Amino acid sequence: MEYQVIIPAAGQGKRMKAGKNKQFIKLNEIPIIIHTLRVFEEHDQCSGIILVINEAEKADFQHLIEIYRLQKVKQLVFGGKERQDSVYNGVRAVENEELVLVHDGARPFITQESIERLVTKADETGASILAVPVKDTIKKVEEGIVTETVERSTLWSVQTPQAFKLKLLLEAHEKARIEGYLGTDDASLLERVGQPVSIVAGDYTNIKITTPEDLYIAEAILTRNEEKRC
Repeated sequence: MEYQVIIPAAGQGKRMKAGKNKQFIKLNEIPIIIHTLRVFEEHDQCSGIILVINEAEKADFQHLIEIYRLQKVKQLVFGGKERQDSVYNGVRAVENEELVLVHDGARPFITQESIERLVTKADETGASILAVPVKDTIKKVEEGIVTETVERSTLWSVQTPQAFKLKLLLEAHEKARIEGYLGTDDASLLERVGQPVSIVAGDYTNIKITTPEDLYIAEAILTRNEEKRC
């Protein structure tokens, strides 16, 4: 089944402390955002990419799209105050597609195999997300004191892409805007209106590059992936 993907890339990534949008940081001489976009550019089921950006960086993104010859980036949409606002702007730009994915621009190691499992499940259920089981012990803390050790067998660490039927996603976003609700991810908006969200097992290497330390992990993953292709 074909889909369109919305990729929010407007955030400035303050935790990266790079002095610029982290999407432009290079891994193996290629910007992070290009690594991410190429996955969808090369995926047959992807019919189009909607890239949500900071208006001030439009020329920079257009330049990258041109020099890396990306054909599936159909629209550049300007972001909003919060990530949720940015995704909503992207959702409103989707045309002629029933299924929509939302994926972080700073997750360059998503695989086409994971995307295909996600799309299949979302087509069946209406909403699905990638996630991996939590491996660490999780403790609840209040004022510096442990109050509870949380049972981790039911805990999953959520990733992107997240996949939804367009109508469901749009309605959930619009209800959240009317009611002034700010969710932690797009799936949470559907959860609060009663839409079941299915879990699809992801990959632990599908990391989000957020801090300088993540760059070391990203370089290692990139090296491993290149060695596997040789």
